[in-house]
Amino acid sequence: MSTDTSIEPTYCYHCRTHHPRNEMRLMVTKTGKRWRCVRSIEATQQGREAREAYGRLVTEINRAESRSRAQRLNNLLQEK
Repeated sequence: MSTDTSIEPTYCYHCRTHHPRNEMRLMVTKTGKRWRCVRSIEATQQGREAREAYGRLVTEINRAESRSRAQRLNNLLQEK
């Protein structure tokens, strides 16, 4: 049985989502090695304005996911 690690979902510590491994790079940080998506790396290299725009986009995505999780949990609790 063969597994293709290039499509295996890997967590990006920068944008807090999972991406296929072939869209990731292993970065060395103060706390060790972490995976980071190419999109976030490229966004940080385009200057301050682009970096801030990317950060706002990621923040909005994370907020929407958080609201969705909270709503699902609330719905489950109300069903009981």
